[in-house]
This record gives sequence, C-alpha cells and structure tokens, in this order.
Amino acid sequence: MARLTEDNVRLAKEIIGRYPRPRSATIPLLHLAQQQDGYVTNDAMVHIGELVGATSAEVYGTASFYEMFKFEPVGKYLVNICGTMSCALMGSEELMHHAEHKLGVKAGGTTSDGMFTLEHAECQAACTEAPCLQVNYRYRFRVTPESFDSLIDDLSAGRLTAEIPDHGTVAKVRQHIPADRGVGAVPPESVTEAPAWLDGKAAL
Repeated sequence: MARLTEDNVRLAKEIIGRYPRPRSATIPLLHLAQQQDGYVTNDAMVHIGELVGATSAEVYGTASFYEMFKFEPVGKYLVNICGTMSCALMGSEELMHHAEHKLGVKAGGTTSDGMFTLEHAECQAACTEAPCLQVNYRYRFRVTPESFDSLIDDLSAGRLTAEIPDHGTVAKVRQHIPADRGVGAVPPESVTEAPAWLDGKAAL
C-alpha cells in the first residue's frame, strides 16, 4: 500500500489551494490516490487526512459513501453492468450471465490476468439505451452478447486504450491552475460583502 508520491503531493497541494478549506479537497484527492494505485489504499487515506486536516476515519467515511472508490485492487478495466428496471426488462440479467461466461468469473470477481473486474451496478441514468454498461465509467449502450464479446476482445487487444484509460483515471488531461490565476476562494468567515451578482432580487 502506498502514500501519495512526491509528484502527487505537489499536485494535491495545488488542488487544496483551490478551496476555501482544505477538507473541501478530500474527494479530488481520493480520485488522485485511486489514479495512482488503481484503488484507494489505507496509507493513502491516512496521507490525505494529514494533508487536509482530517482523520483517516473521516476520509474513509467520505470515500465509502461513493461507489466509484474501491478499497481493494480491481482489474485494469472495471465492467459495471446495469441491473435496474429498464435494463432488466431489456435483458441485462442474460447479459450478465453471458459476461460471466465470457470472462470466466462471477459478478464481483476479477480475471486471473488482472484485466477485468465484473460488477453489478445500479441505474446508470441511460434508461432509453438499455441494456447499458460502463467500462471504467465510460458508457456502452444497447449492449448485446455479440457487442459485449467484441468490446472485451478489443480491450484485451489494446485497441481502445485511447478511448478507455486504465481504472482510476478520471481524465487524461489534468487542469493546472497557477496560484495567481485561482478564483480567489477565501474562508466563508472572511467574506465581508455580498457577491457582485447578488442584488437581493429573485431570479427571473
């Protein structure tokens, strides 16, 4: 298990500087930790706590609320198949059985080569495109057993690396904001006047 690397500590401090209070950066730093190791390690949560002024338990309490943060190693590609109403009516259960057979693991398992983790998912907000799934949170719509097989074959052969990065990668291009170009965030208790756009009138 790993703490944040030196490069990521520098990036973490840049991220923290964008917020009026360090704890507000907890979720972005959790994403940073997951991008580093593919999951959020215990040591990383301790380190994040040190950086934002929180206990590791508080960091874990935040991280465990969100499904996208993993606390154990997962495959390079995390495949989430939606199983709620619209997808279920359109064959997601049969698709899951097919996926288990194709990958050789049950839902919740990871292939022996570490390439794929297969999971059930709750609604993915694409009900008109059922059945749907996500690979590292990138959508695939109206998935059939045949298109699922093609997807897995393409991922295995490295043909989709430009479209679907490794698990934990939120974005391939990270925004860097110099300190002198920040939004000027200040602690709420330091604010002495209303924002310029707030004139007391209800929005029309």
